[in-house]
Amino acid sequence: MGPKATASTGDLFRYPLNEQINMKHPLVRLAGLINWDQLSVLMSENFTSNRGRPATSPRLIAGLLYLQYAFNLSDEEVVLGWLENPYHQFFTGETYLQTEAPIDPSSLTRWRNRLGEAGVEELLAETIEAAKRSDVIKASSVKRVIVDTTVMEKAIAHPTDSRLLERCREHLVKAAEQHGLKLRQNYNRVAPRLSIQIGRYAHAKQHKRMNKALSTLRSRVGRVMRDVERQIESVAEQGREALRELISRTKRIISQRRKDKDKLYALHAPEVECIAKGKARKPYEFGVKVSITTTHQEGLVVGARSMPGNPYDGHTLAEALEQAAILSDVTPEVAIVDRGYKGIAIEGVKIYHSGMRRGITRTLSAIIKRRSAIEPTIGHMKADGKLGRNWLKGALGDAMHAVLCGAGHNLRMILRKLRLFYVFLLSVLFCHTFAVGLSF
Repeated sequence: MGPKATASTGDLFRYPLNEQINMKHPLVRLAGLINWDQLSVLMSENFTSNRGRPATSPRLIAGLLYLQYAFNLSDEEVVLGWLENPYHQFFTGETYLQTEAPIDPSSLTRWRNRLGEAGVEELLAETIEAAKRSDVIKASSVKRVIVDTTVMEKAIAHPTDSRLLERCREHLVKAAEQHGLKLRQNYNRVAPRLSIQIGRYAHAKQHKRMNKALSTLRSRVGRVMRDVERQIESVAEQGREALRELISRTKRIISQRRKDKDKLYALHAPEVECIAKGKARKPYEFGVKVSITTTHQEGLVVGARSMPGNPYDGHTLAEALEQAAILSDVTPEVAIVDRGYKGIAIEGVKIYHSGMRRGITRTLSAIIKRRSAIEPTIGHMKADGKLGRNWLKGALGDAMHAVLCGAGHNLRMILRKLRLFYVFLLSVLFCHTFAVGLSF
């Protein structure tokens, strides 16, 4: 059932929040820049049934998602912080101070899945409009953009063969217990010891012993897998499909070797890819490639899209510019990229990349040199935001997380300007008070 409209009724015995807090606070001013009514209408379109319990207020969910990605909070932290911070409560539309948590943190997971990538893109689009209203960017700033790709790492452990094999065995044994299957051997004592010993051999660079122990562990996991596979027909129809999927992933992990392509790097996240970006400090990153589009001058994020499959950077440019045009209602005319986008031409868009010489004037050279301004933006999205590690599940989680990280970065930019303006007002007021005092 859709969200229930709340009637605003007065309370004679309680003071409203706007009489208790500083109305010039940056979060209070930011709340006035966002079109909450439009967001509520767009988010309410996901409810097609009129039955069941009324849903939570869309403004509350949108506000919590904004706060979560602006201040790098988990689902639990943002709900507990909301309970303790009156400014967070005012930002999400509360009239009076609340003393109980508004929702269970797990509700945010269900709302994200309900919104999908298109729904969270509306949240990012609204931050772009708020940036225009607060003069963080001009309406014409979106015509010239910078595009680059980065890796959004998944929340997985480093994928060593011994760890993946042991994880497969643990899941198979647990699934057998759940479905009442009797295994000949589960290797609960032998396999963990083998996994530990493999790590010790690797540390001591005793590769022959390591490979021998790894082969033994692989055969033990294969025995457990084949034992479960022989009894799969006795499992109920509801759990049979999940068990088949687990067996299929286990077979991939058992058969894959070091230099194989399309390897499985996490049992619970098959969408994870191994991406090499040429970094000396971190040669390989495990996650998904993300394309980030920012305005050329201010660095506001106008597009963020996950690119599964580790495509060539140039092949992602058309999708990135299309998303920026949809979210900002302005079609980019100039795109500044790095050398990884060489050889790409898009109709109606001038593409300049680093190292261009032919036909480049001094003005164009200065514009191209500013391409590196996107690097600190990506760095802040990873250090100050949540782009550095993705905890959401599946390919849909990758897509939504990238978009919400862009929205969080935009909110931090807007808050920074509002905070500086607030400090400026305080300094002016102090100088005026000091001057009046001297006049007397």
